[in-house]
Amino acid sequence: MLGTEAGSLTAASLVAIIAALGRSADWFSGTGFWAHLLPFAAMVLALALAHALALRLWFLIRSWLAGKAEILPPILAVLVAAGAGTHAAHEAFRHELRGLRTLVGGKEEAERITLSHQVFAAYRRSNLADLQRLIERSQLFWPAIQEAAASFGVDTELLLGVASTESSFLPRDSKDGGRGLFQITAAPAPAVEAARKRLDADRLDLANPRHNAYVGAATFRHYLAEMHGDLFLALLAYNIGPKNGGLQSIMNQYGARDFVTIQPYLQNLPRDYPIRVLSSALAFRLWRLDGKLPRYEEGSNAMRIQNVGIPGLDPGRPDHSPLSAALLR
Repeated sequence: MLGTEAGSLTAASLVAIIAALGRSADWFSGTGFWAHLLPFAAMVLALALAHALALRLWFLIRSWLAGKAEILPPILAVLVAAGAGTHAAHEAFRHELRGLRTLVGGKEEAERITLSHQVFAAYRRSNLADLQRLIERSQLFWPAIQEAAASFGVDTELLLGVASTESSFLPRDSKDGGRGLFQITAAPAPAVEAARKRLDADRLDLANPRHNAYVGAATFRHYLAEMHGDLFLALLAYNIGPKNGGLQSIMNQYGARDFVTIQPYLQNLPRDYPIRVLSSALAFRLWRLDGKLPRYEEGSNAMRIQNVGIPGLDPGRPDHSPLSAALLR
């Protein structure tokens, strides 16, 4: 009973702290000392005092309840936690959580938000009829891509986004040397070897969609590790390939450290490649959840789509969930 009481109160406190700090981050955002930083610091101090007072009040109430029946304090604690959980399920709490993420994440989180909105804007500009046809065309390759994604721990919808951007699910040999579903050119040797071992094949046939998907997944996983988990840089590195040292060489040359700072130096390369991949991946996620592609500008769709999140980028979303039954028919 004591563990239930302590756990419930801890959960309720965490929800309250996240909500308070998230709202404070919105109210007092800015760099001015008197208008922003000092009021925020005062809010943090007030939150600490309020928490101490609430804890003192709880012990007073707890003593009285325990005198009536030993089970009453944990019951009340569970009810308090349930109330906090109800708030946590509402849209307002997700907004507060985003505010806290921005506060704690600092510059990196601000960059992530900026790039996320580029993805949402790209989806908004998309021709939904063309996206619908692309999704329908992808059905033939879904089993191979899902298998490859699971084998290399890659988000399935993200891998679908790469394939849609590379070949539009029309596998072919292109003029620049790209082959098949993922337009494999000069894949890194470790990625090729990893794909061969996972497939238990003596040699790889890039005309085989399953082999091609495994090499594509292994290549993306290779670049994700090389770019220290930065999704945007990994996608850009996938597109650039290993020629002349690849993306890492370009970043070293210009002293760039992330996708935001490398973008201006890529005039002759597809700077929007990661945005296009993630926009397609977002379409696959929306199709899985809704069985259709909602228009971004209609009603409250914009906020809902933002809450759905971008595959591979937003935490708390399933990485290997199957698409909707409509996709698999």
